[in-house]
Amino acid sequence: MNLKRSTILLGILAILVLTVVGIIISIYPNWLWFVNLNFAPVFWTMALGKYGVATVIWFLIIVTLSANLYVAQRLNTEGEQKITEIAGMPVSAKSLNTMILAAILIVSFVVASKGSVQWNMVLSYLNQHPFDSPDPVFGKDIGFYVFSLPFYLFIREQLLIILLFAALVTVIWYVIDGGIQILGELVVAEDRPISLPKLKVADNVGKHLLVLAGIMILLVAWGYHLKAYGVLYSTQGPAFGASYTDVNIKVLAYRVITALSFLLCLFVIYNAFKLKIKLLLISSGVWVVAMVLFAIGLPILVQQFVVKPNELAKESPYIAHNIDFTRKAYNLNNIKEVDFEVNDNLTAADIKNHDATIQNIRVWDERPLLQTYRQIQSIRLYYDFHNVDVDRYRIDDQYRQVMLAARELVVDQLPPQAQTWVNRHLIYTHGYGLAMSPVNEVTAEGLPELMIKDVPPALDIDLKIDRPEIYYGEKTTEYILVQTSAQEFDYPKGDKNVYANYQGQGGVPISSFMRRVLFAIKFQDPQILFTTYLTPDSRIMFNRRIRNRVIAIAPFLAYDTDPYMVVSGGRLFWIQDAYTASNMYPYSKRSRTPFRKKELNYIRNSVKVVIDAYDGHVTYYMIDTQDPILKTYAKVYPALFKSLDAMPADLKKHLRYPNDLFEIQVQTYAKYHMQDVQVFYNQEDLWEPPDEIYGDNRQMMKPYYIIIKLPDEAKEEFLLMLPYTPSKKDNMIGWLAARSDLPHYGNLLVYKLSKDKLAYGPMQIEARIDQQTEISRELSLWGQRGSRVIRGNLLAIPVGESFVYVEPIYLEAEQEPQREPQTTPAPQGRQTQQQQQQTARPARTGITTTAALPELKRVIVALGSRVAMEEKLDLALNRVLGAVVVQEEDAPSAPPASGEISDLGQQALKYYNKAREYLRQGDWAGYGRELDKLESLLIRLSNTTPANN
Repeated sequence: MNLKRSTILLGILAILVLTVVGIIISIYPNWLWFVNLNFAPVFWTMALGKYGVATVIWFLIIVTLSANLYVAQRLNTEGEQKITEIAGMPVSAKSLNTMILAAILIVSFVVASKGSVQWNMVLSYLNQHPFDSPDPVFGKDIGFYVFSLPFYLFIREQLLIILLFAALVTVIWYVIDGGIQILGELVVAEDRPISLPKLKVADNVGKHLLVLAGIMILLVAWGYHLKAYGVLYSTQGPAFGASYTDVNIKVLAYRVITALSFLLCLFVIYNAFKLKIKLLLISSGVWVVAMVLFAIGLPILVQQFVVKPNELAKESPYIAHNIDFTRKAYNLNNIKEVDFEVNDNLTAADIKNHDATIQNIRVWDERPLLQTYRQIQSIRLYYDFHNVDVDRYRIDDQYRQVMLAARELVVDQLPPQAQTWVNRHLIYTHGYGLAMSPVNEVTAEGLPELMIKDVPPALDIDLKIDRPEIYYGEKTTEYILVQTSAQEFDYPKGDKNVYANYQGQGGVPISSFMRRVLFAIKFQDPQILFTTYLTPDSRIMFNRRIRNRVIAIAPFLAYDTDPYMVVSGGRLFWIQDAYTASNMYPYSKRSRTPFRKKELNYIRNSVKVVIDAYDGHVTYYMIDTQDPILKTYAKVYPALFKSLDAMPADLKKHLRYPNDLFEIQVQTYAKYHMQDVQVFYNQEDLWEPPDEIYGDNRQMMKPYYIIIKLPDEAKEEFLLMLPYTPSKKDNMIGWLAARSDLPHYGNLLVYKLSKDKLAYGPMQIEARIDQQTEISRELSLWGQRGSRVIRGNLLAIPVGESFVYVEPIYLEAEQEPQREPQTTPAPQGRQTQQQQQQTARPARTGITTTAALPELKRVIVALGSRVAMEEKLDLALNRVLGAVVVQEEDAPSAPPASGEISDLGQQALKYYNKAREYLRQGDWAGYGRELDKLESLLIRLSNTTPANN
């Protein structure tokens, strides 16, 4: 059997056809998706960038290989084919050449595909915007290091790969064609030395290969030229960046090696025509020795005998560069430093002056609250809450901090018998509504006082939700088909379900047969092709998970790990923070992040992304228009970004400083608040985030959102903050705050405490709590009664010149096995939270465990050395302050004037009607709360003496 040329050509053609079809299948559905989002120009820019880079690399490979093989044929005219069969099958010269061509095409395609992943680097290089800030060593703009240097390194790497590949193919060609002959065999015998085969290389072949070697040496020379700039990322010195040895020795060494490499390149190419092998070997040896001596030996000697004995004196200028550039790269240079004198003399006047702060003290921790939401608000087994977010709303004309979680539908939680294709992709398509509760309110049962709850959403506040459906969320991983002949499950109502059809414009129309074929291939699901539920109006939704969605649109941005939900204009939106980042900012120390595989040393929260939870519409708003990287991306993708002015005013009220960025800045500022070089060198004033006790474990305190009135400010605002302690110590030394409310969004402030006066830190407060006999005894008793005691996150809350510490205590029943009935009746009508928790369980059999339901039982408040634990926050505050300065909610404050009687009567009627409503629903907890409010109001009325009776 012969390997015919026609067979090989057919194989090549088949591969090309499959490749083209694969590209079309990959591109066309994604293009339709971008068109639906009005981002078609973005798609074409990315596609042209990706395939343009691949095409250029592929073209260079083909041209380089073709030129070398052409030269090889011309130089070895007298050669003859040495390989006449493959795997025992005869092969002709033409067939062998065709096989080599096929291998070249395949390998070149693979190499080009690998290189095409750097398309964004190429586009950024071509559209770069300067930083207008030079580096201190070479005087080049920072943009050179962020945009140009990575591009040059990439080009050099690709050229080197192409040349190595060309050299390998050329050698193989010469071996096949007889230009290189292997004489003899490898012989290994015990009684004589090993005999190696010898190579016989034709003169012309040697010349060709030496020219290739010379060009590779030229690329090595370019590499050392670029390596000189790389000293700005050195880790050799006491601080990140170029040190004394790097600047004064290594840069010079790399320039010498660059010059020597260039000379060697010329010498090798010149000697290719002289074939003076001895001279070539000597010159190559000198080159290698010079590289070792200059690049390794000399820097070690200088570092050991010049720098180390005088390190501070020699390294001081370079440490200063590191401090300066790191602070700029992480935006720490814009932190406003304020002296903060702490005292524990908090008065009633201070409390009154910071009333909004007191009313927004958070007693709910996200972790136990998430468990509680899942138990009392999941409603059905297929609903789930991914996490709890913190935000603020203006409710009843009050600035209120709230916690909320989106109720998403997770099809994997359907019973096994319900895991059908129709259910997963056509029926169970969306979540519904959310749970929202104020951060400081608790029911008599220790559960959150819900402002928004149930399905359909029941709201006790002046917000509206016209579109509670959640088609796009954090747990929406499946593709779905909407506007089909199958009605979608909307929400449960009693023992029945309510169904509806999607009314929006989200998703890609899938009306034509060709589109059905393409999407069936894309998702490897033939059901899309054969289902009869599709109509001419049907649409397919995919990339529904928020993180996947934004990455698919703009993969060049980095994204925060916590998108959060906002209720605005009757709709539900997700706000996703996006970052512009780089790891090539000179002299800036590198950091690991939770949202990016590579380390970074420059970051800005430049973009806010808003995603409509119903139709999936995505908008990218520029929030830091001064960022050079964002300016570069805006030039590359002008259709992608909008000005922050275009964001709806109500959404602007819910912008918040991102937690991931703040954590990076907290960790960096802990060291880089030291700006004195000697202090930095000795690490004399190193800070660190404090520890706290959560549950039974000691762990690092996380940043927390809070509403407070900053010193010298007129009103409260929404902040993200975290205290600092000195390294290895527990007393507080300062606290960092990031402002979220416009027009001060993004402003950072650090409040530095006096080093002459002790300010208790979180762990010292935790120790004082443990030392309180009454508190320890009560916590121990609860733990012995079959309950798990959870100590929530400890918050340090600035109030005036004092710090009020608040720690919630939760009780969670130990999970014990219990036998459940085989069926569980569905809930009828609206029920209490406890009843919903019980009736919303799926029908199960056998032994299970009771679900955890944390309940808030106590609140600990500490002020200086005073510590108190009470059932309510206001009672604990009153105890530590030694006076009734905080009124309980709905408690009578003073007899009303006669003119208020009419208003009080209307309020009493409101409480009465609410109580009746809760009674009809069987919500006894709500009924009791409204009666308590009514009783307090009647007491106020009974104390009223009208002026005109």
